[in-house]
Amino acid sequence: MTTLKVGDKAPNFTALNEKGETISLSDYKGKKLIVFFYPKANTPTCTVEACNLSDNYKKLQELGYEILGVSADNQKAQTNFKNKFSFPYPLIADVDKEMILAFQVWGPKKFMGRTFDGIHRTTFVIDGQGIITKVIDNVKAKDHASQILEA
Repeated sequence: MTTLKVGDKAPNFTALNEKGETISLSDYKGKKLIVFFYPKANTPTCTVEACNLSDNYKKLQELGYEILGVSADNQKAQTNFKNKFSFPYPLIADVDKEMILAFQVWGPKKFMGRTFDGIHRTTFVIDGQGIITKVIDNVKAKDHASQILEA
């Protein structure tokens, strides 16, 4: 789905997290950043994926990674999702889909025989200079941290 690839400059973004605080790519300058896009807060597969990253958060931080979760849910839905599962990382409420479109993860999907537009579950790993070092578009929700850490 996405045409962004390893070696590309990550799209510059400024978005609001679940608390209404502004977060920008520039906030992570000099740090490795994991940006994972998921279709909908509090749904089964999205929950498994977000919990896997949460369970491995300390290990990822020890390796220098920060994490941002992004969906088109509003701030209230993101807050409820984060609080319910005690996620230690921010969730972006990209209601206007600016970040989703910039990262090119919006497009046609098929589910139960019908086609519709939606968010493609995709993860980007970005280095401290804002360059994409990994794109994961075949996310394995139960083992997502391992996918990120694979060489």
